Amino acid sequence: MYSLDVPPSPAAPTRTAVIVHIASADPIVHQHRSRLDRAAACGVPAHVTVLSPFVPPHRIDTSVISTLEAAVASVAAFDCDFVRADWFDSDVLWLAPSPEAPFRQLTEAVWTAFPDHPPYSGAFTSPQPHLTVGEAQLADLTALKAAEVAVQRGLPFRHHVDHALLIAGSDEPSSWRTVHRIPLDRP
Repeated sequence: MYSLDVPPSPAAPTRTAVIVHIASADPIVHQHRSRLDRAAACGVPAHVTVLSPFVPPHRIDTSVISTLEAAVASVAAFDCDFVRADWFDSDVLWLAPSPEAPFRQLTEAVWTAFPDHPPYSGAFTSPQPHLTVGEAQLADLTALKAAEVAVQRGLPFRHHVDHALLIAGSDEPSSWRTVHRIPLDRP
């Protein structure tokens, strides 16, 4: 079995995900995500999801890691800009990456390598790459609209994507940790 080299957390991981951490977004979205995004409270950094849920934690081994590394490395490193905020109905405030095609390629590559783990458990036929800022489950529309105005002041910003992260955690606060850093192909 692959060693989940994560520091001890209050709860054993129950799920994993593959994400692209968008560290460049932190100065713009951190204060909003900390109040308005459930994932942030659980310790998930600002990110664009590649594939979630991923392989259950107890099944992560060297074979899974090797297959994941090959899938992620099939996509070249790239730059993206976050130029606008957008909405899923009035339920989720998010930032749109441009271009979105490389994120879609990452999702497709990882999903192809792990066909038993469709994005969002198959809830969407073509998931929209996005960085969640806030959710209506945690705040009213007025708070989300105020966050949108504040976040737009920090746009646009650029981020260089040269790796993805395999993360593991649970619904417990601050439980998500990086398990493995996976480089994209270097052009």
